[in-house]
Amino acid sequence: MSTSSRPEGPKKRANVRVPSSSGDGSKRRLLLIVGAAGIVVVAAGLGYALLGGGSSSAANDAPKLLEASGCTVQSVKALPSNDHSVTTPEGTSKKWNTSPPTNGPHFSQQAIWGAYTEPLLPAQFVHNLEHGGVYIQYGKDVPQATIDELTAFYDKHQNGTLLAPLPSLGSKIALGAWTTKSPSKPNDGTAYLAKCTKFDEKAYAAFFSAYQFHGPERFPMSSLLPGS
Repeated sequence: MSTSSRPEGPKKRANVRVPSSSGDGSKRRLLLIVGAAGIVVVAAGLGYALLGGGSSSAANDAPKLLEASGCTVQSVKALPSNDHSVTTPEGTSKKWNTSPPTNGPHFSQQAIWGAYTEPLLPAQFVHNLEHGGVYIQYGKDVPQATIDELTAFYDKHQNGTLLAPLPSLGSKIALGAWTTKSPSKPNDGTAYLAKCTKFDEKAYAAFFSAYQFHGPERFPMSSLLPGS
């Protein structure tokens, strides 16, 4: 899919709630927190794209750090890329091989990048992962203090990141990513799902370092801006 087919989203604004795009026009509140650090993140993204992304050591360290922190880490062979067979934003697929989904069939429009106060639609956020994004989703029983920690972590990793509640997770937090070793082989990939009972900045940062921006239909980090 070309970049021209990506949905138009609102531009970055400070402390503004805006609706995300969805097929039925329903409004979902999106919280965008923008600071001077965003400029640094964009500049870093350009260097990241030129250097080809994270290291193999990061991929080896991430599962160990997550498991040491009490998380379970699932890796599955990813389903084929560029499958837009889910025809509505609210649709689902029987082919999804993780819960919440991390790869496979999805809707043709992704979710707008950002931090949400309402649940996302799976058929949309899978599309975000296809582009190299990572999601952080938290259950209805996750304490507010932990949500605040997740929000602070999101603020440091805004590009290519979705943060949202997912009530069915209960007391757990889910991190999801869809990766390939090479963008020239989009159907030879692995998807990762970590489920955690607490926030651990070092372990979460390792997940991001290992798996973010390695999607089968990847975009440069600098283009995956909050609000787009």
